[in-house]
Parts: sequence; structure tokens; C-alpha cells
Amino acid sequence: MPSLSRRTVLRASAAGLFAGPILDATPANAATGPNFVDDYRTNVTANLTAETNAAVRILSGFATTWATGTAWNTGTVLDRAFLRANVRYVVKVTTHRTDAEAAKAFLVDRRHQSYSVIAGLGPLAELYKAGALAVTGITTAPATTPATTVSDAVPAGAPAGAALGAGSTTSALGKVATLVSTLRGNYSSGNPAKLSFQYPRPWRMAEDSSVTPTGAVDAFGFPVYDSGVVVAPALLRQRGTDPAEDGGYVSGHTNALFLAALAYAYAVPERFQELVTTAYDLAHTRIVAGMHSPADVLGGRVLATALAAAILRDPANATIKAEARAQALAYFQSAVGDVRKYAHDPAERTANLAIVRHKHTYDLPAHGKRVPVTVPVGAEVLLETRLPYLDAAQRREVLRTTGLTSGHPILDGPEQWGRLDLFAAADGYGAFDRTVAVTLDAAQGGFHAADAWRNDIGGRGGLVKLGSGALELSGDNSFRGGVTLAQGTLTAASHTALGEGDVTVTGGTLNLAVDGVRVRGGFRQSAGVLAVTLDPKGKTPLTVADDATLGAHVTLRVAVTRAAPRGATVPVLRARRLRGRFATVEVTTPGVKADLVSFGDTIALRIR
Repeated sequence: MPSLSRRTVLRASAAGLFAGPILDATPANAATGPNFVDDYRTNVTANLTAETNAAVRILSGFATTWATGTAWNTGTVLDRAFLRANVRYVVKVTTHRTDAEAAKAFLVDRRHQSYSVIAGLGPLAELYKAGALAVTGITTAPATTPATTVSDAVPAGAPAGAALGAGSTTSALGKVATLVSTLRGNYSSGNPAKLSFQYPRPWRMAEDSSVTPTGAVDAFGFPVYDSGVVVAPALLRQRGTDPAEDGGYVSGHTNALFLAALAYAYAVPERFQELVTTAYDLAHTRIVAGMHSPADVLGGRVLATALAAAILRDPANATIKAEARAQALAYFQSAVGDVRKYAHDPAERTANLAIVRHKHTYDLPAHGKRVPVTVPVGAEVLLETRLPYLDAAQRREVLRTTGLTSGHPILDGPEQWGRLDLFAAADGYGAFDRTVAVTLDAAQGGFHAADAWRNDIGGRGGLVKLGSGALELSGDNSFRGGVTLAQGTLTAASHTALGEGDVTVTGGTLNLAVDGVRVRGGFRQSAGVLAVTLDPKGKTPLTVADDATLGAHVTLRVAVTRAAPRGATVPVLRARRLRGRFATVEVTTPGVKADLVSFGDTIALRIR
């Protein structure tokens, strides 16, 4: 029997792919169907339908906007507003592209994607490249169209054993390189989705996504279409020549970039958020290049997120992921000491948020009712090293409470992998919908010893802080269930960090890192330390809306930020009604001495 060509298989598969009702966005794990993490190995080019390929299934939210035809150029536009906005965005970006943006797009297009993502390691990137023997042969972008196709290769003069991408698997960081290649393994291609959906590249479409060639041929022999998309000149000769084999949805580069980023983030979670940001940033160059549309990029991110979770969760990969994390930690600690100093930079976080925020959805038209996030089965593994002190159920809550809103056809697809916001999840909970008890253990080091939650935390629940480690809250928090500190250190790094409920301290240190911290309910401290930063010309460090009660064994520890005149009385704590007083006061600022004084329902320091 003669073998069937891929195109013949495609036509037969595509004809049956959407023959029945379009799949809704109900997550498979909420019903009786299969979960992607269990079926990810079906993602091969022999399987091109939602029924046979788990990747095609979770990506099939796109089928509400585009119906695959029997060939690459016979698909049907179902959501004209969505697809018109999708192509118009590419036109706008590519017609306003700078030379520098075009050069960056060329580098990302031609380099090994796993190498490009190393940039997300920031100050650790060059150390990584040296330890992993990671190299690239693509170092500059041509000013004009190259005469031939360009491929990455190990450059002449590279160190012995050097390798493209994540580096050599036999290097000092070989386990990390192996983890990256594992996530980008045999079942991680975007090609089955491309062949299944047959959504054309943006430069092959009109603005409404119909395929309408003008009849002209460009200088490189490609048919000219009327989309208005301008492909970066350096990439004109690098385009695929067979449109049936060169679909747009999903972006393979985006899939590869996010897979690499999530592998590195697992091994080096101190740079988790920065690596995720780098994947968003580099994936955007696919649009800048004119090679892909926002829908293609969103699909690539969805696919990579699900694949990364499935592969990290697979018991077959338990050893390599643990080895990669241990190897990376030991390597960087030997070079720089505590790697956590490269996490939680507020300025970097602000810049990264600006990069990521718009790219969650590219502001493409959204519609449909708002529905809660349902976290896909297995997704919690993505935060396993970033939030190691939380259990699996707690990590799922982090993903649920930081998820993206509904209404976007691609992101709302089966299992809702697209609604995960890993950038936000790296900053902890988005809400306490029930009381959250968290234990950090300083003896274990790393994030077990100290971490920071930077999201604005809402919800009706509260927080119980346990263990010897330290946790910082810096969001504009409105959770109503209160705070209980029993052990370790809890730092309030914003005025509203402690939420809107009562605050109870039975041990440990409550550290007020800013002045003007507010407690909306009552405050009770029976033991431990209240550490405040006191600005003589600033706000009262702690203001309590209700009663404040101090036990007989509470120490006030004060750092004074600026000189105050001798004899000055500076308020430290104000309450509606005050009971008790601090047992002792410790002034940590050299040369400053002070005494505690009380007047009415205020406790103050008198400088002497």
C-alpha cells in the first residue's frame, strides 16, 4: 500500500478536526476527559486532530475564530473582528519598526532559542555561558537581505566542547543543559498544531485573514499578498517556501523560547520572573519580524506552558530536574554567594511588568462571560522551585488567584493553560480566599529562608506566618482575614501590607520597613519584637484603627532614618485605645539614644 503524504494526511485530518461541535473552554480536568499532562506524548505529527493530539486539543480555543479548510488557503474566518485586529497589529508593528528592533528580530529568528533565553539570567548570564560552554554563531544582524539562508553554528575559536543553545551536556552546567533539552524534546514541537490549524503567516494574508495573493512575485520568488505586513529585510530569504508546511498558528519560536525559559527558571528560580519576562520579550520579536501574528505567539506560549508542566511532572524526569536545580545552585553559589541577591529588584520588576502586561493578550478583542480560573492538572509543578515552601495545593492557589481574566478565545481553551500568569505567580498569592498558613525554614536556605510576595493580595482570608524564615509583603493589600505572626520575621514593606483585618503577634519579629503602616482592625502583640523604621519628619510607623494591646515581653526595635533634635518626641504607635507598653526599647542607629514615653493612646520616643 503506498504511503500517504503529509499533506494528504493533513487534508483528511483537517476535514474531521472540526466536523463536530467546537470544543468549549471547560477544562478537561473539571470533567471526565483526559488531562494534557498525562497525554502530552500524543503531540506528534501523526496525530493532527483534537481527538488524537492533546496539544491540538488545548489549543483549539482558536477554532472559535478560524475554521481549518482542506488546504492551507481555504480556511474560513469565523471571528472577523478578532482576526482583523490580529493582522492589523502586525501591520502596525512592522511598519513602525526601528532598525534596532529589526536587528533584534533577526538574531532571535536565527539563533538557537535556548541560547537567546540565557539573557534572562541577567548578571548571571555570562557566568552561565562560561560554565555551560554555551555559544552562538549569530552575533550580528545584516543590514540587508543575506544572499543565502543563515543557520546557527558553533563559531570558530569556541572553547573545546562548546555547544549551541543551552550548552554542553558534559559541562559544569550539563544537567541544566540536559533539562532544557528535555523540555524541548520529542513531544514538544509546534509543528503538529501548525499542520492541524493551517492558519497562514501574516504576510500571506489580507487583514481579515483571508488569503488573497495579488498575482505578483517579489524579488525572492515569493507570491505577494496584500496584508500590508512588512517582513524584516534581513529575514526575507529565511521564510518558509511551502505554505502548507509553514503555518502561523502556533509560533514554533515562541514555544521553544518559553520552554527554554521555564527550564532555566526551574533550575535558577532566583531569576524566575526575569526569565519569564525574557520569553515574552523575545517572543514579541516574531511579530516585529513580520513572521507571526499575536494569535500565533499566544498559542506558542499556551503550548509551551502546558508542555513544560507535563514534562517536569513526568516521573521519568524527576532525577534530571532535581539534579539541574542542585547543580545550578551550587555553581552560582560558588561564584557569587547567595543567589537570592539577584531576585526581588523593585526597579527590574517594574520594568519587566511594563514589558509583559500588554503581551498577555495583545489587547485582541475579548468577549464572553467572566468565569473563574480553573488551574490545569499538574500546573503547580511550574512553581516547585520558585515557591518551594508551599505545598502543591498552595501553589495551585497561587496560580488560581493570579490567573488572567476570561474572555479571550485562545487563552480560554480547554484546560485554560493560557490563563496562567506565571509572571504574577512568581510574586505569590493574588488573594487569600481562606486562611493561608505558610512555614519558611531559615535552616533550609534559599527561598525557604526568605521570600517576598509583591502582589496586591485581596480576599476574605488571612495569613498565618510560621517557621524561622522571613516573608515580606509589599503589595497594596486588602485581604480581610487578618495576620498572625507566630515565628520568624514578617516584613510590611507598604502602608497597606497587613491588609484590613486584625494583626496578632505571638512571637518572632514584625518588621515595619516603611513608616505609615496601617492596621485597619486591632493589634495585639504578646511577645517578640516590633521593629520599626522611624523618620522624625515622616509618618507614625504604626497606626491602629482599633485597640492595640501590648504584652509584658515585647521589645521595640527602632532604626532612626535621620537626625532628630535632642528632646524631640517622635510618635511610634498610635491606636484608638492603647493597653500595655513595650518592655524594652532597642535603638539600632549608632549614636542615637532614646526613651519610651506614653501620652494618651500613643507611644513615642524621646530623643536624648
